Amino acid sequence: MSNSPRPLPRKTRARLDLWRSYRSYQYLEAGRDFRAFDLVPALGRVADSGPVWSESVETRARAFEEEHLVISAHDHLSLRPADPSDFAAYRRQGRESIPYEGIAHSGVDLFFDGGPAAVSMIRSHTSWDWDDAVSDLAMRRADITHQQLVAVVTTLEEARRARAEDRVGVVLTLESASPIGNDLDRLDLLYGLGVRLLGLVYSESNQLGSGLADTGDAGLTALGRHALRRMNDLGIIVDVSHTGDATALDAARRSSAPVVITHAGSRALWPTARMKPDEVIRACADTGGFIGVEAAPHTTITARHPRHCLDSVMEHVERCVELVGIDHVAFGPDTNFGDHTAWHRTFAPLFGKDDKDASASSGLPTHERVEYVHGCENPAEAVGNMIRWLFDHGYSEEDVAKLAGGNVRRVAATVWGS
Repeated sequence: MSNSPRPLPRKTRARLDLWRSYRSYQYLEAGRDFRAFDLVPALGRVADSGPVWSESVETRARAFEEEHLVISAHDHLSLRPADPSDFAAYRRQGRESIPYEGIAHSGVDLFFDGGPAAVSMIRSHTSWDWDDAVSDLAMRRADITHQQLVAVVTTLEEARRARAEDRVGVVLTLESASPIGNDLDRLDLLYGLGVRLLGLVYSESNQLGSGLADTGDAGLTALGRHALRRMNDLGIIVDVSHTGDATALDAARRSSAPVVITHAGSRALWPTARMKPDEVIRACADTGGFIGVEAAPHTTITARHPRHCLDSVMEHVERCVELVGIDHVAFGPDTNFGDHTAWHRTFAPLFGKDDKDASASSGLPTHERVEYVHGCENPAEAVGNMIRWLFDHGYSEEDVAKLAGGNVRRVAATVWGS
């Protein structure tokens, strides 16, 4: 195989033309209108961060990405500060930069973007404040409006149109409904702001139900049941990635629409609360939903692959396929552009023990700490490497199409309409 670099795919070249070197908030003056932090590069933060694929696998994957609507069920399209000590100040400014260059290189057509709102700490000293969450969503849209590459989409037709124009669609999401407090009408407001997928709980329990970080889980509260029905009526996809098990099962039992797990893995392979037990994965699949397998550092590890890497992530994919069938599994890498492990160390105490830091878990097999997940370091490469791994391991184009977008598209069509 030649050592010369491969030419960029047609889609990437077209998207780079649309990008035109735009940087977040360049319509304002840095230093006067906002503080300019030194950010990580959108590409190449880590050298040799992924596998080198054979020419045949690369050719097949590129042809696939040109033909199919490729979807990430959960990622964070955010550039992080180069210096981890700047994380808190950067977050409090409320201007999270979007890595447009990295997005252009990703090969993904539609991202479900977790955004920065898991740590919305602009005006509040704690996470999940309503005003902060709305500010993050609106600021994100303001920046996106000033460029041509990325388009916020709220329907599948908009996603298809964006792809036809060589643009990248982004679905706005929140990982927790905590910001609504006890006001169900705020769900309507979030829908009006473009939110089309919402987590019920983020690790620590809220007024809707129990989180995976807490002991004791009585399922959905009365308010949680009302919120679930409102989300079904509005057309917001229900996500139980960070709920407790009983709350997830209750949501699946009561929902009139598919319930999904956008980013987790199999607890049968890695016994932490952050992973999902078989009964929860099955319950979501039975609603027509899916589990998106994630790759945030120290989550989807396995006993066979105790050093977190693409192989361990894909072992979770194959375990979930074996459990519920290939129609109910997707990719939800949960990656960002920056030092993910440092980000966790800075902000994890705000959310209780959500088991994202595997070193905090007891009774686990011996496993190695990593600074990043080889093959899934950021959203520019994670889904692409997952696709290539599947082709390298003999999967058919039909099956790859389901895992790399088809299953998410089916759920979106059911909840949002075609």
